[in-house]
Amino acid sequence: MELKENILSSFIAFEQNVDVNKPLHQKRAEALKVFDQQGFPSKKMEAWKYTSLESLKKTNYNLLPKASEVLDYKNVKKYFLHEMDTYKLVFVNGEYSSFLSETTHDGVDICLMSSAITKEKYKRVIDNYFDKIADTKDALSRLNTAFIKEGAYIYIPKSKAPIKPVEIVYLTTSEDHASMIQPRNLIVAEENAEVQIIERHQNLTTNEVFTNVVTEIFAHKSARVDMYKLQMDTKNSSLIDNTFIEQHEKSEVRVHTFSFGGKLVRNNLNFYQKGSYIDSILKGTTIIEDTQHVDHYTLVHHAEPNCESHQDYKGIFSGRSTGVFNGKIVVDKIAQKTNAFQQNNNLIVDDKSTVNTKPQLEIFADDVKCSHGCTIGQLDRSALFYLQSRGIPKKEAEALLMYAFANDVLESVKIEAVRKRVKEQIANKLGVHLGFEF
Repeated sequence: MELKENILSSFIAFEQNVDVNKPLHQKRAEALKVFDQQGFPSKKMEAWKYTSLESLKKTNYNLLPKASEVLDYKNVKKYFLHEMDTYKLVFVNGEYSSFLSETTHDGVDICLMSSAITKEKYKRVIDNYFDKIADTKDALSRLNTAFIKEGAYIYIPKSKAPIKPVEIVYLTTSEDHASMIQPRNLIVAEENAEVQIIERHQNLTTNEVFTNVVTEIFAHKSARVDMYKLQMDTKNSSLIDNTFIEQHEKSEVRVHTFSFGGKLVRNNLNFYQKGSYIDSILKGTTIIEDTQHVDHYTLVHHAEPNCESHQDYKGIFSGRSTGVFNGKIVVDKIAQKTNAFQQNNNLIVDDKSTVNTKPQLEIFADDVKCSHGCTIGQLDRSALFYLQSRGIPKKEAEALLMYAFANDVLESVKIEAVRKRVKEQIANKLGVHLGFEF
């Protein structure tokens, strides 16, 4: 059975374990109808021109994995930022793990989506924000909505901030079958609120895992949201990440995406600016090898004047890996005084690696400062020769140059533990000890 037919039949079983009398049930049914009509995106669609999902469609994933097993913290400690104290929302096989987690309601709400969509005290926030900016025409977003059950719910009231960052970690342990999980996250930062979030998906088995995650982020006036996506999964894991962000006047949202693992990774990052003096920051580093495939699709829609956006993505590709950058900046006629920057730089280590990059500008205003660009090349041979002439072996010299190339993105990381973890991963991916403290 192909994946689509498997999904439609699994929905019947899924409904047996949810309250069909709740208003959310109607939303689930409508979302599944959209997915049924559209099916999975194909390369015939412009936005998916360079990424095929055919291998995923042919895999018989279990959409209703078994209840989570208890994991010993010492066995999964390395997947957390154990160097610092954080609130933790941990999910095993899609189910909440209270043993590994730490939630809070002390001035802020950092808890479970399952609670938020079922309990009356969260109804106002859910009614105002849930599924309001997720693309209602996107098949994968609708698929996630149809099977919504669990995920992270983060609500930061006006002028509040958690006392420590939030880690959202999805662990998969299913040993008997390939599994598909569909987390749903909702993050709301009210006026002048702040929050830092680290998200990670990790497969702990040798079985295939397909994660289809949707995250909605709302940043109100003068709010600040700082999010880090650490994608360091196994090579039998696939991830499609749909993140939708709505910003209001004077807000700042920063999203850093570090893609070092996974078989197929697709990051859809959509920013919608709904006020003036907004700053949107999108940065990413990709280092992949073998037959890995990572696709970054970005959209920043400038709809008001005096706003900024900055996109900076770096990629290093070896083996038969494939990298894709498909970025778009849209500037409406009213959005005068916009300052928008978009850059994608790539290094190809092996001749069999492939990079497809397409930075795009759609500008309908005349008083703007917008730029975009891309590069695809190899290491600077003169710089390599210089390092070798100073006694540095060729392998280490190449690694130093690649590290310097990728390190630009790290300069804007505000959480030291995240910066340290990413530096370690870069060194590991390059296969050398760089000779300095992390």
